[in-house]
Amino acid sequence: MEHAATGSLLRDGVILLGAGLAFVLLFRRLGLGATLGFLVAGAVVGPQVLGLVGDAESKLGVAELGITLLLFVVGLELNPTRLWRLKQDIFGLGLLQVAACGVAITAIIAIFAHFSVPAALALGLPLALSSTAQVLPMLQSSGRLRTPFGERAFSILLFQDLSIIPLITIIAAMSRNPADAAGPPGWILVLYTFAAVAGLIAAGRFILRPLFRGIGNMGEREMFVFAALFTVIASAALMEALGLSTALGAFVAGVMLADSPYRHELEADVDPFRSILLGLFFLTIGMMLNLEAIAERPLFVLSMALALIGTKTLVIFLIGLAFRMTWRSALALGVLLSQGGEFGFVLFAQATNAYLIAPDAASLFGAIITLSMATTPFLMSLTRRFREEPIVKGERDGPVADGANAVIVGYGRFGQTVGQMLLAQNIPVTLIDTDIEMIDIAAEFGAKVYYGDGTRLDLLRQAGAAEAEMILFCADGEQVTAEVVESVHEAFPNAAIYVRAFDRRGLIRLKNGPARLVVREVLESAVKMARAAMEGLGIDRADIDRAEDMYRARDKERLRIQLEANDVRAARALVAEQQPWGNDR
Repeated sequence: MEHAATGSLLRDGVILLGAGLAFVLLFRRLGLGATLGFLVAGAVVGPQVLGLVGDAESKLGVAELGITLLLFVVGLELNPTRLWRLKQDIFGLGLLQVAACGVAITAIIAIFAHFSVPAALALGLPLALSSTAQVLPMLQSSGRLRTPFGERAFSILLFQDLSIIPLITIIAAMSRNPADAAGPPGWILVLYTFAAVAGLIAAGRFILRPLFRGIGNMGEREMFVFAALFTVIASAALMEALGLSTALGAFVAGVMLADSPYRHELEADVDPFRSILLGLFFLTIGMMLNLEAIAERPLFVLSMALALIGTKTLVIFLIGLAFRMTWRSALALGVLLSQGGEFGFVLFAQATNAYLIAPDAASLFGAIITLSMATTPFLMSLTRRFREEPIVKGERDGPVADGANAVIVGYGRFGQTVGQMLLAQNIPVTLIDTDIEMIDIAAEFGAKVYYGDGTRLDLLRQAGAAEAEMILFCADGEQVTAEVVESVHEAFPNAAIYVRAFDRRGLIRLKNGPARLVVREVLESAVKMARAAMEGLGIDRADIDRAEDMYRARDKERLRIQLEANDVRAARALVAEQQPWGNDR
């Protein structure tokens, strides 16, 4: 009996993995994404088509760990500093999007589909959520995740992920299931949530970090993987024991480890398990779709999918305009987030267990989510000409990989000096800038400057950054953030990165990152002017050299203290400290 069960499990595993592999490769080739490939593969091998694999419900329990691991990886990407920086977009833009889209979609379902208000809420609120699993890879592959647009999209997705907790609470409060009546009321669940999050934060600081530090000192790679999975599952188990979302526990654990030195190793260790289990989750969802119910009402599924996409696009577009986005960026954000998301399947299951909706309704609206996800790549492609900012003064060439050793981003006064000195040593360079006027002027002097945003990974890859020996960010202002440098380093690990920092604050933000060198743009010219001024006063050259050495030593010490404190206001006493120049002072 045990042998038969093992054989059945292996057989199911071979069929599911094989079907998932085949359909994902096909859908990737068609530009539709892996998520849809898994959903279709599950439907095909499931009980309603080929009937090769059954018992989807038992597999779903394991597969939901994929969602948990996804939230852990999302948490790892969001250290507390970045979370605080994005707080306005997360809790302003994100909250408004979920609330406005949820209310609008609920109203459409109640009025046109004739569902009761509790059922419409149980369906409409989950449909306000978009697909993190689909949108994040799209942003990463296009190199826009670390851009202002990408961070706004990420902020909305993050709030959507966090909103699962109150949505589950709302469904539990409306439950018609007698078994749920015996459970704790909603306000108790809220208290449980805050207590659990506080406990996980304390555990992260006093248990997890010392644990990983000890494992890192031991150099045990296998134990690192083991500890990472233990962290995720233990956090999820704690939340489950309290009747809360397992995904929230994993997310908090990820955030607590986001600014640790082991973040990248943790992400690399967990990501394969996340990918496999997330794929299994979508496979089982595909197996559970009631295709007969869908076939009976195809027009309903199609019309509701169109209503969902149109409503979310319009609402997010208007919210984007209210947050002072350009109409093109607001439209891009609306189209990008117009689909339903994977957490909708989870919440529909909760609503079914709460007797708020019938299983057939869950299948119908699951199909609506699936169809809406299928449209996103096509809509992004069809609206490209409307979404992208037009290039003024005629078309300019985008970058091409021409075998250069160095890629220079920003060809203003700073980048020109860097580029011309490298060219003087016969070092081939690829030049990128977004200033049309500067590109035209450079062309008059025989310099070929490509048009494009050099902080985007896809554009850098197009410019040959994967083969370049160095990438030099010479743009002025604060365009090159620590997140941009980090993502560029991860994408092109063989290229040395050099960055021009606007001021001391920029240097502090970038100093501990992967850049080989960060240069303050006015430091050397200011020192040179000070030397010239002292020479004009007749001060002895030795005293001038001593003054420069003392300034540089004091500045270096200030910078060291500021880096340790991560605060530009640290070591203020050193600024006012008077240092004698000559031997007679």
